[in-house]
Amino acid sequence: MLGRVSSSDNIATIKEDLNKIICWIDKWQMTLNTEKCKVMHLGFNNPNIEYNIKEVKVECVQEEKDLGVIIVNNLKVSKQCNKAAKKGNQILGLISRTFSCKKAHIIKPLYKSLVRPHLDYCVQAWRPYLNKDIATLERVQRRATKMIETCKNKSYIERLSFLNLTSLETRRLRADFC
Repeated sequence: MLGRVSSSDNIATIKEDLNKIICWIDKWQMTLNTEKCKVMHLGFNNPNIEYNIKEVKVECVQEEKDLGVIIVNNLKVSKQCNKAAKKGNQILGLISRTFSCKKAHIIKPLYKSLVRPHLDYCVQAWRPYLNKDIATLERVQRRATKMIETCKNKSYIERLSFLNLTSLETRRLRADFC
């Protein structure tokens, strides 16, 4: 449930909606795990009201992970970018240690199938907008392209062109128009 809580009327409406949900659950003899229910207060002027479900206080959190995506109360995506980059670098390290032949026809498909899905996972929900976050993700692809023997002495743009790849930011922008 997402709404702007700026007055006592809004707060009363949210609490009333919670009670309606509880009544519906009881009517249909369903169970609700109140320990899994959380509230996250967004914004600077949020009054940080406590909410209860069946006399149990709903836990207030600063960040929450849902379907592998980290949501933070300031709506910045740095933690998610760092998580994706860390996982991508781990897999690149594994590839580097495992394969002694670092030719483009080997490394490129491995990168595209094993690393890039972690950098692109659910990016529509957490698309990076700060330059530092974009650079964090792009560094992973830079590292992957530099692993290829024939690309070591080329610039990043030249490596992308040689491998027929686009930057991760270009991929995200292109996906926005589809």
